[in-house]
Amino acid sequence: MTPVTERDPRPSWDSYFMSIAQMVASRSTCLRRKVGAVLVKESRILATGYNGAPAGLKHCLEIGCLRDEMGIPSGQRHEICRALHAEQNCLIQAASHGISVTGSSLYCTNLPCIICTKMLINAGVESIFYAEGYPDDLSKEMLAEAGIKLVRLEDGS
Repeated sequence: MTPVTERDPRPSWDSYFMSIAQMVASRSTCLRRKVGAVLVKESRILATGYNGAPAGLKHCLEIGCLRDEMGIPSGQRHEICRALHAEQNCLIQAASHGISVTGSSLYCTNLPCIICTKMLINAGVESIFYAEGYPDDLSKEMLAEAGIKLVRLEDGS
């Protein structure tokens, strides 16, 4: 990352895109974790996504969290959640607009789970920058095996 200097007070590209991912996360309708994602290629935003129920369906903000009601810990039993993950919504947005994400970078407020990791690998994402951890070691293992660059931005930027 290029640090902010007196000569160039602008944020680095990493800080810029991560701050956008954090803003995107503010649209999340999840009661447990607000996640935002931004796909970028050649310093241009391709798509954004946040976690929430599919379009037109009731959100957890409206009807509550089934996983909370069932006492399911974070990082487990993803299939019982109404919401799509931010990374999934980001990929879907790009696909619905005919935008190739091959060779892109993902900026995400959280490390992708294993389900999202497999999708990102197959979509051709080359690098992932994230701010916070996520309890999914298999995700890190598969990203390493796939040769995808994984960078934690310690201060979130």
